[in-house]
Amino acid sequence: MFSKYIGDRSFYKKVLTVAVPIVIQNGISNFVSLLDNIMIGRVGTEPMSGVGIVNQLLFVLYLALFGALAGPGIFGAQFYGKGDHDGVRHTFRFKLYIGIFIVCAGIGTLLLYGEPLLTLYLHDSVDSTQSPAFVMRYGREYLAVMLIGLVPFALEEVYASTLRECGETRVPMIAGLVAVFVNLALNYLLIFGKYGFPRLGVTGAAIATVISRFVQAAIVIVWTHLHTQLMRWAQGLYRSFTIPLYLTGKIAIKGCPLMFNEILWSVGMAFLNQCYSRRGLDAVAGINISSTINNLFNVVFIAMGSAIAIMVGQLLGAGKLEEARDTDRKLIFASVVSSAVLGAILYGLAPAFLLFYDTTDEVRRLAVGFIRICAVCMPLYAFMHAAYFTLRTGGKTFITFAFDSLFLWCLSVPLGHLLATRTNLPVLTFYLSMQSVDLIKCAIGYALVKKGVWVQNLVKEE
Repeated sequence: MFSKYIGDRSFYKKVLTVAVPIVIQNGISNFVSLLDNIMIGRVGTEPMSGVGIVNQLLFVLYLALFGALAGPGIFGAQFYGKGDHDGVRHTFRFKLYIGIFIVCAGIGTLLLYGEPLLTLYLHDSVDSTQSPAFVMRYGREYLAVMLIGLVPFALEEVYASTLRECGETRVPMIAGLVAVFVNLALNYLLIFGKYGFPRLGVTGAAIATVISRFVQAAIVIVWTHLHTQLMRWAQGLYRSFTIPLYLTGKIAIKGCPLMFNEILWSVGMAFLNQCYSRRGLDAVAGINISSTINNLFNVVFIAMGSAIAIMVGQLLGAGKLEEARDTDRKLIFASVVSSAVLGAILYGLAPAFLLFYDTTDEVRRLAVGFIRICAVCMPLYAFMHAAYFTLRTGGKTFITFAFDSLFLWCLSVPLGHLLATRTNLPVLTFYLSMQSVDLIKCAIGYALVKKGVWVQNLVKEE
């Protein structure tokens, strides 16, 4: 019965080749983010809350960039599967243009409206010991420096995403590992003022992150241009900046829904977190801790989504449609099962993580509750993520838009606003209610994936 969901040894060897470098890179990156969070948390709960709120705003910009790169990335993976290096080169240039535009727009928006946006999350409560004024101060300090790192971040993502679409996941992994260790070391020196360095607190954390992003971008860019025999699309990459008009139109048609989807989805999630913040700054701190720890355990299903984009995308580009369908089914099953196991582990370990934080008992209680709710829901997150990447890889970007953002804004956001403003539900009950809505989304995703609407070759005529 389960044979169609389980691959042979060679299948899992290929999966591991693609997914393991991504798991390692994201895992270490999220582990260092956890250590950063703990370090900032030891400075105080208010600095941790300020940094957490800023990261909510930056999260919108990051996902806007990821979404914008995803559209040309669909074509990049299929062009590579077809052996069309000119096609990959054109998709890279498209990414470069859209990446520059998004970063400039994001920096401008946050410079003009950063403080009013931060204010939206500053809801005090009678039992909270945090000062909204101090949270705002720390948030402003952190944001001012983090804006500098957006340019190298965008360049690294343009290069690294193209390398992954061509099956080269090792180099982005190595660059990510170097960057996170640079970030970790500088965090220790600059947050606490060790070995003669100034004690800069949250500003030091931001400086460390920005420097690490320049290092990461440099490694990926230099490697790519030193290995043009392997990455043939990089040969003559900047001799011309033109993109064929027909391809620009096709990428825009497929890519715009993805970009708008990521923007609307991230804004929707930021809105929901703002709804949770109405229960007080302790809820903000608890969700900040929970998100950091959950991200560490989410790396497997995140990597499996990338594996779907790469493996299934290349099979679709090569015209192997039935093999693509079979591969996708097995990857989804592996993602859900592995996430169920990790969720069980996370549920049991939740209280142990909070031992490292210097915060209040109420924040600890809320953080453990948020972590355990996410642990139980992790298989649902894994299936939704895999379904989204399946539909996206087949170019069904309007369907993914409806599946992701339309669902969020038509159901989750109105429900979240209603529960936040019209009820007195405790924040954990509120949070659990919102996660339970994803059961409906899973049912929709299952129907769409099973129907096979995504099984198509987008580059057969190029």
